[in-house]
Amino acid sequence: MRQNPERRTALTDAAITVLAREGARGLTYRAVDVEADVPPGTTSNYFRNRDQLLGEVGVRVQERLSAPADVMANPQAETPSHDRVGVLLGELMGRLTGHREPYLALLELRLEATRRPDLAAELTKTIREGIDMSVEWHVAAGMPGGRAEVLLMYLALTGLTVERLTLPEVLADVTDEDVIRLIVDRVLPS
Repeated sequence: MRQNPERRTALTDAAITVLAREGARGLTYRAVDVEADVPPGTTSNYFRNRDQLLGEVGVRVQERLSAPADVMANPQAETPSHDRVGVLLGELMGRLTGHREPYLALLELRLEATRRPDLAAELTKTIREGIDMSVEWHVAAGMPGGRAEVLLMYLALTGLTVERLTLPEVLADVTDEDVIRLIVDRVLPS
């Protein structure tokens, strides 16, 4: 297996693009090679099988959708408040819908995981770690609420993201800001 980390990341990013555009059935080594504009066979030199590629795509999606490193590194940089939680959720929503490919690829991975137990286990671990990291950050920042509230906000934002990326007209008369404000007001203790 090849070890060039930059090339591996480029291939994984290309796989995200293919997965978002063509679905799991369209994700082949050849399709990734073409998308990454690399010689045929390159992807197979970096990923021993499709399951490994799918697992690494899940990790890379989480990396691409995560908050910027400076925000994660300093949870107490801002005064904790309901308004701050709303701002952070708005920024997250912007990352989720402003860069459609990673989240659409994640939806495809979730569907594929229903048919592949090993992928389900790996994706479950990745998603759970992301939720746990969000809870830890939220608590460390001194934000109102705790694990249960972060989980509820995660679930609400996940649903909103699915609507925005797949059937945006379903909620065409409602803004993300309105929904986020409603989530924060209903979920977090005052």
